[in-house]
Amino acid sequence: MRVFLTGATGFIGSRIVPELLAAGHHVLGLTRSEAGARSLTAAGAEPHRGDIEDLDSLRDGAAKSDAVIHTAFDHNFANFVANCEKDKRVIEALGGALAGSDRLLIITSGVGMGSGEHGQPAREDIFNTEHRNPRIRSELTGAAMAEKGVKVSVVRLPQVHDTVKQGLITPLIEITRTRGVSAYLGEGQNRWSAAHVLDVAKLYRLALDKQEAGVRYNAVAEEGIAMREIAEVIGAGLNVPVVSLSQEEAADHFGWLSIFAGLDMPASSEWTRAHLGWQPTGPGLIADLERMDYSQAAAA
Repeated sequence: MRVFLTGATGFIGSRIVPELLAAGHHVLGLTRSEAGARSLTAAGAEPHRGDIEDLDSLRDGAAKSDAVIHTAFDHNFANFVANCEKDKRVIEALGGALAGSDRLLIITSGVGMGSGEHGQPAREDIFNTEHRNPRIRSELTGAAMAEKGVKVSVVRLPQVHDTVKQGLITPLIEITRTRGVSAYLGEGQNRWSAAHVLDVAKLYRLALDKQEAGVRYNAVAEEGIAMREIAEVIGAGLNVPVVSLSQEEAADHFGWLSIFAGLDMPASSEWTRAHLGWQPTGPGLIADLERMDYSQAAAA
């Protein structure tokens, strides 16, 4: 298949490219820069110039392709709500180009959208439309496009990691560096699920090959790692004290990240593994954090 991939030079997308190529697909990769175009060409993909602000470029890429995988997202969390609205417009543009066809659109969301009862892991068969995370706009828009005849499936992400980046934990590390202490809330028993970036890339490829609409996949290798454990390994890496904070202290310490810092976000991938035959094999989150070069992280 000819696959239009947004975010093709990004953290996850750049790992999806070789997965797709190895499976025999042709990759049309969205890039906004000449450097990005060169890296895609070197990888064996075809560059498509544009970005997520240029909706015409998105429609054109989708129209030229047999399927679309959408992983691009503006990760400036200072403008998180606005960026979630931007993702809504992107999904509408991509979906509009595919409506009425049998071409699959795979969109990206977060595992929290599958949260059910308090303390229970998020599941693929749950869609919590009342979830407070603004990223819910992505799944709501995907559902709206499905009603208009678009073949849509969803990959829900946990904290996706390697030894360089780790989802929300990357800005947490920089907050820790700035504050001089590694903090968690209360007893630090709230959990975040995780998966290695190479395992996540493989899941996107399996979802593409499955060609199934109306399903949600949880890209989860580890159901939940306690925030205290995460804080402790970051503290060791930065050689700073590890402390417990009260809820009242959270906003001052964590800033914008305070809305996530105390959330309990475990997630199951039992159905995804059985349905796709996906078996994650990459290192765990704590192992990657332990092997991380914290001096290089500061330079980056």
